[in-house]
Amino acid sequence: MKGILGRKVGMTQVFTEEGALVPVTVIEVLPNTVLQKKTVQTDGYNALQLGFEDKKPQRATKPEIGHAKKANATPKKFVSEIRGEEMFDFEVGQEVKADVFAAGDMIDVTGTSKGKGYTGAVVRNNQRLGPASHGSGHHRGIGSLATIGRNNGIINKGRIMAGQHGGFTTTNRNLEVVKVDPEKNYMLVKGNVPGPKRGFVVVKTTTKRVKSKPALTLVDLTAVKED
Repeated sequence: MKGILGRKVGMTQVFTEEGALVPVTVIEVLPNTVLQKKTVQTDGYNALQLGFEDKKPQRATKPEIGHAKKANATPKKFVSEIRGEEMFDFEVGQEVKADVFAAGDMIDVTGTSKGKGYTGAVVRNNQRLGPASHGSGHHRGIGSLATIGRNNGIINKGRIMAGQHGGFTTTNRNLEVVKVDPEKNYMLVKGNVPGPKRGFVVVKTTTKRVKSKPALTLVDLTAVKED
């Protein structure tokens, strides 16, 4: 499995040569530093620990500084692991750039979803509405809580209720890479990815069966026509 850490910039749109509009998310993928290389012998599994974006030393803890120093690097704002052996050619201290992916690759993007505050059970858990007729007195309420058969009178853990919505780790799967620019450190992904603008994300090879498809041919709007 290939992977890289990045930061969600926002959304825009591009056009193919056939005239189709493609909505895309722009992900900033600055060069990641390999902070640690985990193996089955030492940690029980194979993985690369990557770090994204330098952190000011005065904002880092001593363990963070010491851990980064082993890779001759500075502390990082965002650290995560990419499991698997596909990227094991990288050594500690090396940089992983956006060109690990190419246009047409299918990926999974993981991030922290936007916080939506306190919401009811209808919005938070997709609970169905009550009777819409006049006088029902129960349109968007949570309904009965403790009528669960032989455990009557007990509210078990996991019961859908109103509460905090959003702000959890989520993954959008099977997204298509539309364009990768390793020189300007960004990639375009078709559709949306989790999180707010400037939120950190993890981009990995998809777990689905199809790993790639033919790349889209985009219109170069920066090209200048010669007379």
